[in-house]
Amino acid sequence: MTGFGEDWLNDGLDVPGVDSGLWVSGVDYIAAWREAHEAADRLNRALLGMGFELSAVRAVASTDEGGRGVVRLAGWPGAVERLAGLLEARTGGDGGAA
Repeated sequence: MTGFGEDWLNDGLDVPGVDSGLWVSGVDYIAAWREAHEAADRLNRALLGMGFELSAVRAVASTDEGGRGVVRLAGWPGAVERLAGLLEARTGGDGGAA
């Protein structure tokens, strides 16, 4: 995220597998990663606005082996449980989309 530098990615949540794997020649991973990065940045700003610390839960941009952008949620179980509770309350707790 803007203002956090690159060190915030390594602030206690080890995210194995992110940005690793085989790259295929000719696939534009950069454009897909940029799109994922923008989405992750938006989600991280929302998490911050809800009182979460990015050292506890955050969105991480990546790409898959086919060159598609991917946003992964990485977090400590307690923070993810709290986020799930907030989302469940928003959907009425029925587990379905509103």
